[in-house]
Amino acid sequence: MTRVSLALLAAALFAGCANVSHVEVGAIPDDYRTRHPIVVSEGETAIEIPITASDTRLPSSARSRVEEFAARFEASRAAAIRVMVPSGGFNDAAARLAAEDAVRILRARGVRHERILVTPYPATGTGGPVPIRLAFSSLTASAGPCGRWPEDMGNSHENKNYFNFGCASQANLAAQIADPRDLLGPRGMSGIDAERRTDVIERYRRGANTASQRPTTESNYEW
Repeated sequence: MTRVSLALLAAALFAGCANVSHVEVGAIPDDYRTRHPIVVSEGETAIEIPITASDTRLPSSARSRVEEFAARFEASRAAAIRVMVPSGGFNDAAARLAAEDAVRILRARGVRHERILVTPYPATGTGGPVPIRLAFSSLTASAGPCGRWPEDMGNSHENKNYFNFGCASQANLAAQIADPRDLLGPRGMSGIDAERRTDVIERYRRGANTASQRPTTESNYEW
């Protein structure tokens, strides 16, 4: 065998040992998180309270709605809440009185005065009991819409998930997120408890139990 043949044979052997980590196959991505991503966007939460021309304050049935809405506003950590009063309608005077009552309820529920914005909105020519409107904007997490079936489920020869697979799970996960900001980045770490750390280290050196005492309300399910 000539030197040229030996060189060609060695090159072929080395080629067989080439890096195979970049070999691509014909697989198609099939991840439900890619098809139904959780998206963080700005959304408005609002309620409308119809006011008749004879009202001098919020109807009793609406007061609990305002209180519940104030709790939702505080939980959302939004900057401001808007109380929008109709202007130009037949119930202008009643709407202003009802709006003032709503502001008092918000203040009583702990919403500071500088976070309440009272603004008018045009209601000229509007029929029926024109409502006052309470609204705030905050970040929301959502996924969907679900229920889309663009392909025949019977066509399963590729052994892939159907298109709607995982959409409900993603939507439920998005609905359970207390603060959508957590999806955009981690929260800052708080300072350490130096006293607790020292206590745990001393217990560890003595061979004592370092775990915290279990609460009396905890159940171990040992019935």
